[in-house]
Amino acid sequence: MGVAIWKTGLAVLSFSFLKTVFPYFGEDCTYILRTIKLGARLFKYKKVKPFYSIVDCFLDAVQRQPNKIFLRFEGREYSYSDVDKESNKVARALRAEARLKEGDTVALFLPNEPNVVWIWLGLAKLGCPAALLNFNIRSKSLLHCFSCCGAKVIVTSPELQDAIEEVLPTLREQGTSVYLLSESCSIQGIDTLSDKISKASDQPLSSDLRANVNIRSTALYIYTSGTTGLPKAAVIIHERMWAAAFIQAACGVTADDIIYINLPLYHSAGFLIGMVGAIERGITIILRRKFSASQFWDDCRKYNVTVMQYIGETMRYLCNTPKKDNEKNHRVRIAIGNGVRTDVWSEFLSRFGDIKVRELYAATEGNIGFINYTSKIGVVGRVNFVHKFFFPYTLIKFDIEKEEPVRNSQGLCIEAARGLLVGRITQRSPFIGYAGNQQQTEKKRLRDVLKKGDLYFNTGDLLQFDHENFVYFQDRVGDTFRWKGENVATSEVADILTMALCIFEANVYGVKVEGHEGRIGMAAVTLKEGKDFDCSDTYKQVVSYLPAYARPRFIRIQPCLEMTGTFKMKKVKLVEEGFNPAEIKDPLFFLSPEKKTYIPLTEEIYRAILSSEIKL
Repeated sequence: MGVAIWKTGLAVLSFSFLKTVFPYFGEDCTYILRTIKLGARLFKYKKVKPFYSIVDCFLDAVQRQPNKIFLRFEGREYSYSDVDKESNKVARALRAEARLKEGDTVALFLPNEPNVVWIWLGLAKLGCPAALLNFNIRSKSLLHCFSCCGAKVIVTSPELQDAIEEVLPTLREQGTSVYLLSESCSIQGIDTLSDKISKASDQPLSSDLRANVNIRSTALYIYTSGTTGLPKAAVIIHERMWAAAFIQAACGVTADDIIYINLPLYHSAGFLIGMVGAIERGITIILRRKFSASQFWDDCRKYNVTVMQYIGETMRYLCNTPKKDNEKNHRVRIAIGNGVRTDVWSEFLSRFGDIKVRELYAATEGNIGFINYTSKIGVVGRVNFVHKFFFPYTLIKFDIEKEEPVRNSQGLCIEAARGLLVGRITQRSPFIGYAGNQQQTEKKRLRDVLKKGDLYFNTGDLLQFDHENFVYFQDRVGDTFRWKGENVATSEVADILTMALCIFEANVYGVKVEGHEGRIGMAAVTLKEGKDFDCSDTYKQVVSYLPAYARPRFIRIQPCLEMTGTFKMKKVKLVEEGFNPAEIKDPLFFLSPEKKTYIPLTEEIYRAILSSEIKL
């Protein structure tokens, strides 16, 4: 008895010592064990034949729990069996009407609604990849996104019909089949689909229809704005889909949880981490068309939500809502997302209770990511030997002015505690690249990093590792900035601005605004000879061709744009100078949605923006 007590005491003392010397020892061990188990599952899926896909995982869930609610949306609920049958009908209708066969890509141009879920599942049952189009894009961007993935079929919704009609002549020239989720449509060149789906059989489909799909087959195309040009179609293979689906499990989500998804399903966060992750866990999804700060906690209470998704902006919006007595009266225990500021993070926990915030760092097309599995505020992850062994990465010195890595006399990069994150491209951590864009794919590859001949993925992000092995996100590099949770490619915005009759050149960049995450769009422009700035025409161009988050809210008129020796537009000084009219002598203009034009940016407007009287 005494020996047992002595051993117990020794064990307690040993654990206490470990906790003192290594305060995150327990959390490190739990996370490492989880990731090893998930890694073993992924390794098994790579080897097993026939290939076991997310669709097979969903079908197993249907067999195991047919009556469990899979999806709740606007007062309606759909069981796993309901969604399975609906996806069978979709698959049969599209196979018959569009003559789809395994490997054919179908573009989905749809709002956040259940149709996205069962149309994607139906396509997956046929072995057809889906291209998830951002429902905010229009005109040139829409055509580009559709064509670069090689799709010949597009499925859309009545509420987006106007956007399709705008590009319909081009789609018809290209021989594209357009299907509308409606019972009727009088527009020539647009076929209805809802009537065909309703008449189709809901019986299971043979797995032979997707017999050639394997872990390296393309599962999805998800669009991402890179450093230049129009959005790029990141190729998501089945292996990557599984890895993203495991993030919920790595964060501690269990089969008993209920997840709330209000992020757009055309993004990897909402679709892969949220929806596909829910399938992997076999849990219930509460889906919303869009985020609502005022209804968020009421929804969580109504539907017994235990897991939420966020971006930095959604956290800030929640913290900006009026305080209530029942703010901690909910069952949310885990929040998964990225981009939250440290001060907002602290306020969120103070107001809404002990929620495990699992801040992520990842890129849709990237081969390296981190999860903050601890309760430390402000970090995006931790460095651990298991992670680095399976997914090799490093930070390297980066020259922000030249926008390139710093190299030593041997031509190799220099490792640093703060610098550009690069992930080594290996069989286990591949970088597949972008559909139909070899040039942009190549630009993300970095050679001769730590030794001659090696190959790394350039994330385009500056991170920092501290003495405790925590990982901090610092900033983005290159010509991309992030606003309202969306990446904005500056060259695309510049192209639209120069369509205005008065603008000769445009240098687009993001500037920080006190109290807001990310950077808001601003442009320094030069005017055509003899022209004054045309507020109305410029406003018309940006509103017609750019989604709200990409529209430059501030415009600075300059006599000429500063260039580097290699004729790149200089941005660093412009970014630092911001948009304060008291410090900038150049004429400044502000995009006013209320007045539907650009107006002169006065010191009064500037102060109103900083005090949040004017909402951005």
